[in-house]
Amino acid sequence: MLRPEDFFDLSQTQFKDLFYNIEYVWDALKEIKKYIEQHIEPNVSKLRKNEAFINKTVVMYNGEIIESGFDINILKKKPIINKDGRVLEGASIIYAGTVLMDDRICIGRGAVIEPGVLIKGPAIIGDNTELRQGAYLRGDTLVGNDCVVGHTTELKSCVMLGGSKAGHFAYIGDSILGRVNLGAGTKLANLKMVESDIVIDIKGKKYKTGLRKFGAILGDGVETGCNSVTTPGTLLGKDVLLYPNTTARGYYPPKTIIKLRQKQVLKQRI
Repeated sequence: MLRPEDFFDLSQTQFKDLFYNIEYVWDALKEIKKYIEQHIEPNVSKLRKNEAFINKTVVMYNGEIIESGFDINILKKKPIINKDGRVLEGASIIYAGTVLMDDRICIGRGAVIEPGVLIKGPAIIGDNTELRQGAYLRGDTLVGNDCVVGHTTELKSCVMLGGSKAGHFAYIGDSILGRVNLGAGTKLANLKMVESDIVIDIKGKKYKTGLRKFGAILGDGVETGCNSVTTPGTLLGKDVLLYPNTTARGYYPPKTIIKLRQKQVLKQRI
């Protein structure tokens, strides 16, 4: 019920080794730093040139930085890069105005990094992933293939396993996301107001996570509505639907629908 495979199809992510020999799914949060250290292959040093601010749009292709002589065309929302009459399959675009705070960053093939994105290492960005204008990656982030990190979305100490979409105004801290879609303004709160480790209570059984900061686990197929919130230590099983303006707390089994309970307020007419 609480193992990684209960939430995710691990055969569909390049980060499956993060969950090796993990008993409870949240224990993978404790392994993020170590995993990144062991697997990251930084590839932005030629691009940064010891400067954080990228002042010219460039293309990364087969380990090389191309600074001129290319054209970018958009076909069905997908950028196509041409140079010298041929398409550069798998080339990534880093637009002017991107900020790369250090060299401990790996950008995958076919990625698009829009102006205004700020990335602090260590961070691994997967293939065909889009980081939109204003996205903020604060470090210790694993973003898988085919993900979207949207405008003013903030990531910190978290994992997006692949096919994860957080398109608008989201906060994702100390969390693990499967193949999900977050509505605009979704917030995964990761720190209790009272200073103590996160304890998860499921039908009277308490699980001590040993984590002071723990956002949420969102299984494959989860959908969250606009301005929804999860409290620290929330677990949403596969295909859970969290309605807009609703707060989720605790564990929800697969295919649960979570709605805001409306309180009817009667006012005396004068």
